[in-house]
Amino acid sequence: MERTAGFIGLGVMGASMAGRLMDAGYELHIYSRTKAKARHLIDKGAKWHDSPREVAENAGIVFTIVGFPADVEQVYLGKDGLYDGAHPGSIFVDMTTTKPSLDIAIAEKLRDKGAFMADAPVSGGDKGAREGTLSIMVGADDSVFSSILPFLEVMGRNITHMGKVGSGQHTKMANQIVIAGTMAGVSEALVYGAAAGLDAEKMVSTISKGAAGCWTLDNLAPRVLKGDYDPGFMVEHFIKDMTIAVEECDRMGLSLPSLALTRELYKAVKAEGYGRNGTQVLVKAIEKLSAKAVLPE
Repeated sequence: MERTAGFIGLGVMGASMAGRLMDAGYELHIYSRTKAKARHLIDKGAKWHDSPREVAENAGIVFTIVGFPADVEQVYLGKDGLYDGAHPGSIFVDMTTTKPSLDIAIAEKLRDKGAFMADAPVSGGDKGAREGTLSIMVGADDSVFSSILPFLEVMGRNITHMGKVGSGQHTKMANQIVIAGTMAGVSEALVYGAAAGLDAEKMVSTISKGAAGCWTLDNLAPRVLKGDYDPGFMVEHFIKDMTIAVEECDRMGLSLPSLALTRELYKAVKAEGYGRNGTQVLVKAIEKLSAKAVLPE
């Protein structure tokens, strides 16, 4: 099964990641709750299955990237889930951003069947998924990491083995904490610049060349200036990630006020009906606080 892989979760990120595995010559076995999302992969030759269990039965390595912790639990441990189809030597790689404790618990349960688990959440958005430039943070035993690395190299550019299972998720929480604060700062800068009458594109180009330079300015600020709020990563999923981070902070006795504030701003954006938009729509919360709509709709 060296050239065989399973893939479950064909959303904004997963569809591109699965497609890259096929383009690299891997035989792909797939499942998604909505079969229509898989049609383009099926047309390319991917083998559709009616349950996660069937995917596990047909692929030695299975990748998952679904929405929420409850979805992870259902895919792995629910009726006809991956656990039911696991066999000795199976490897499962959860690329969802989820609770570290959940992936650790699933890994422990899979050991009962002689199967292995890695957590490998990603960063880089829809663009990184399409271009195969994702950053991938991996928690796994050394031997498991070696086995999955060739697959990960198809999907990402910066792949780091962070330690045992759970370490990848903790690293992703650190990543999301940085993004939360950065997105808030970029949003405020865009609203400020527009309200001051600056040429917004020239402003972004200028400040991105100095100490303010960052991925968010380069990739998401231009979308805002075009009125493009389509998701590279959805607001509701980012709220989920920040909530996991806040819960981990509570468990460790930490107080991260910028994270807590940004989460509340995103909750306000979701309440306005933007939950399925991209994270760059945070500018709408900033505009509302200022009672000043200055950016493109």
